[in-house]
Amino acid sequence: MWSWVAHRVTGVLIFFFLFAHVLDTALVRVSPEAYNDIMSTYKNPVVGVLEAGLVAAVLYHAFNGLRVVLIDFWSQGPRYQRQLSYGVVGVFLLFFIPFAIRHLSIVFGH
Repeated sequence: MWSWVAHRVTGVLIFFFLFAHVLDTALVRVSPEAYNDIMSTYKNPVVGVLEAGLVAAVLYHAFNGLRVVLIDFWSQGPRYQRQLSYGVVGVFLLFFIPFAIRHLSIVFGH
């Protein structure tokens, strides 16, 4: 059940990011100076942490989506549902931890 909730939450978060991304990118057509001003406000540690959260959401959503596909289309999928869930968490951590270390060290200047 928690993977179902996390999949929906990460999907909604990704949707809102994409909505904001389209809006701020479209601003370049209206006023390049305003676009540059907005982009400069994104260069702070709070946004850096939010970027790490975005990557976490995308990674989890992608890997869990593959798990859902396996459960739906592989005849043995429902039988291995628990193991697939643990696999999603393991692969997520395998990809996210090195990214987070590197990204946050750049964000915080170390």
